[in-house]
Amino acid sequence: MAENEKQAVQAKKDKSKKPGFFARMGKWLRDMKSELKKVQWPTRKQTVNNTLIVIACVIVVGIFIALFDFVAGEAIKLLIGAFKG
Repeated sequence: MAENEKQAVQAKKDKSKKPGFFARMGKWLRDMKSELKKVQWPTRKQTVNNTLIVIACVIVVGIFIALFDFVAGEAIKLLIGAFKG
């Protein structure tokens, strides 16, 4: 047999050894459960603290965006008024 034919036969053998869909899904679920046991989850206090920080940051950024929008809008009105004559 030529080298290419040997590789083709080997590839077919490798495909036939591949586990089925449900076997792969089961392995994936077992692996995921194992990894989730290793996760260090935040405490309730940490979660509440982080949530409050995010809400405060969103409010501050929202105020800056609103302020910039107001100033930019007024500047455009002034420019349009100046060129309108």
